[in-house]
Amino acid sequence: MADRYLSFTATAPGRFLTRRLGLPQPAALRRWSPEHPSLTGSLLHLTAGTTALDLAPVLARTGLPVDGSADPAAVVLDATGVRDVDTLAEVHAALHPVVRSVATSGRVVVLGSPLDAAADDHHRAAVQQALEGFVRSLGKEIGRGRTVNLVRLTDASAAESTLRFLLSLRSAYISGQVIGVGAEGPEGTVDWALPLAGRTALVTGGARGIGEAVAETLARDGAHVVVLDIPQAEADARRVAERLCGSALALDITAADAGDRIAAELPDGIDVLIHNAGITRDRRLVNMPADRWGSVLDVNLASVLRTTDALLAKGALRTGGRIVATASIAGLAGNAGQTNYGASKAGVAGLVRSLAPRALAEHGVTVNAVAPGFIETKMTAAVPLFIREAGRRMNSLAQGGLPVDVAETTAWLAHPASGAVNGQVVRVCGQSLLGA
Repeated sequence: MADRYLSFTATAPGRFLTRRLGLPQPAALRRWSPEHPSLTGSLLHLTAGTTALDLAPVLARTGLPVDGSADPAAVVLDATGVRDVDTLAEVHAALHPVVRSVATSGRVVVLGSPLDAAADDHHRAAVQQALEGFVRSLGKEIGRGRTVNLVRLTDASAAESTLRFLLSLRSAYISGQVIGVGAEGPEGTVDWALPLAGRTALVTGGARGIGEAVAETLARDGAHVVVLDIPQAEADARRVAERLCGSALALDITAADAGDRIAAELPDGIDVLIHNAGITRDRRLVNMPADRWGSVLDVNLASVLRTTDALLAKGALRTGGRIVATASIAGLAGNAGQTNYGASKAGVAGLVRSLAPRALAEHGVTVNAVAPGFIETKMTAAVPLFIREAGRRMNSLAQGGLPVDVAETTAWLAHPASGAVNGQVVRVCGQSLLGA
């Protein structure tokens, strides 16, 4: 369903009226397309603190010219060397003069140190933690479709895929996020144009909505996509698969032997496993019968646990593989009428954080999650008008996201060069005002 308010605020009368009434004034977001594949403008590189990373080679490969332009499309502030309150003041000194000039739909990326690196220095730990409050607050005030994110890292080369993503049009609906990047470098030579060429990606619930967008985006990046959905949706799954030159698999993901059947259908293994299948059965807890609770937990959480365990045990996920599960801000912040859904999606986040280090150590596979906020789908189009409008406006970008926003985030986490990103739950919510 079209966002008529967003369209209205793009007109002269709309701008005048919303300004006079103090209403949200969302900027139409620029997203990736073959015709417009990158931000337009330059990148400004700033530093704060006593030391700095060697970022020049990585930033030069983003495709944005690195210069001192007065109107940058993106700003990267290296604050990894901030160690005390005095050097924290350099963050303000660096960004205060330039924030106003960042282009519409521009990017601000702040780099910080991992918090465990400051475990023995409580002054450094305090100011590095302070960067999170700074970034989230700036994200809520910067406006004009601009985003602000924090990346914690120690090695610039290991963070290249993350920096490329956050400094691109693919991250249009990602703001106020804190992303940890480990020290694992890229695995061999990376084809940035077709990073998933020669790889097989399985997308559950891939016949429609967000799942279909994920399948399309992974296919764009070169993957052979297997579109898995329930038997009742087999025709839709085949339609999507044929369009993407992939294949379809009709299977109830809640079946006890689902993992075994997937492994049998794909004997050569899987490189990317996307757990997207999910359902809602909303009611307040006092009115929720056991079957509505059980069905949501079975599809959204139990099936993810069972199939992941089975595929890892069988070695069906190749070394260097990626698992990306779908959580939700409902699981992180809660939502009235969704105790079942919220529990299931919080469970996904717990799975990711627990399994990620073991999966990487034992199988060479990373495990991450995306947590969508209000995304414009057929499901949200059926939400009552006033609730729908509240969902759209209650984020820093004052609009709903699109399925492609979730898909682009999933593709970044599935990227062969994203091996240093592990155990992360990344919200795709325009920095929702709900939760942290």
